[in-house]
Amino acid sequence: MSLSDAVAIFGDVIARNCVEISRDPCSLDTNGWWAVTQSFEGEFIAYRFSDIAPYTAPELGDFTAITRDSWTSSMSQVEYETAVATIREDIARGWVYQANLCRVLSTELNQPINGLALWQALCRHNPAPHAGYLFVPEHEDHPRVEVMCASPELFLKRSGNVIMSSPIKGTAPSHELLLDKDSSENIMIVDLVRNDMSHVAIPGSVVVQELLRLEDHPGLVHLVSDVVGEVPSDISWRDLLDGLTPPGSVSGAPKSSALEVIGRLEPTSRGIYCGAFGWVNANEQQASIAVGIRTFWQTLHGDTASLHFGTGAGITWGSDPTNEWNETELKANNLLNIVAKVAK
Repeated sequence: MSLSDAVAIFGDVIARNCVEISRDPCSLDTNGWWAVTQSFEGEFIAYRFSDIAPYTAPELGDFTAITRDSWTSSMSQVEYETAVATIREDIARGWVYQANLCRVLSTELNQPINGLALWQALCRHNPAPHAGYLFVPEHEDHPRVEVMCASPELFLKRSGNVIMSSPIKGTAPSHELLLDKDSSENIMIVDLVRNDMSHVAIPGSVVVQELLRLEDHPGLVHLVSDVVGEVPSDISWRDLLDGLTPPGSVSGAPKSSALEVIGRLEPTSRGIYCGAFGWVNANEQQASIAVGIRTFWQTLHGDTASLHFGTGAGITWGSDPTNEWNETELKANNLLNIVAKVAK
């Protein structure tokens, strides 16, 4: 396969024919339409496409079902709950106020799954406002990438000099089951996002446009807030990403302490999960980049294919370890059912 076989789909746009791959965020300051990836750990890769067209969803393709019991988790329930207890100890000693604790689910495949068909099924059964699909074959020193994203969370929207981030914090099966912890956690992360944005925005321009909005998503509800700011016209994409990543909602507060906690307690890297995934139209200074949650990604190593999916929860002093584990199960449940072809 060649780069001409690459494809990216976001919203009502489909992009074909990748003509450039860049590991430099400043490439987004030049021209063209780019699909953007940045891992939680900070590895940036963007793909410039030459052929951009309207996208209309076709009939669903087919993919091989993956049973629920075929997945392995990077952390068992006991390990996860122990890590939650450790974070509570870190909070008690004043090291961190909140930390997002995640685990990665993986399954080995007899052959690569039809990723586009899987993503189409996600869009049908788990519609998400920031869904996206990206496939780029291996090219020179750039690895093959395939991401199937059903993210509900906006990391960064740009329209000219105005930027917006919409952190999600607070998850429950229904509105009535949201706790005081959910609201306080959301407000804490909003403060973090405001602080991050103030590093790149014009002083005094950062405002909370909406706080604790309730959003319904398949199988659960979220609390969402909108933080808006204005950036200087000459700001670079490198400065934007350096100032805002990794996303505050999937790291914690203070961010530096939360990242230390994550590095200490999580046994595997997150990769695109909890990273940044979306598109940038450099010609028009428009962008929409999601937090890479509710996201599958497929890897190939020789003749072996693997599919991965991440899930996590925000840990505060008020966290109950078992409840936090159950939240990670809740977030994964609908999507794993789709992949198993048991979604309604």
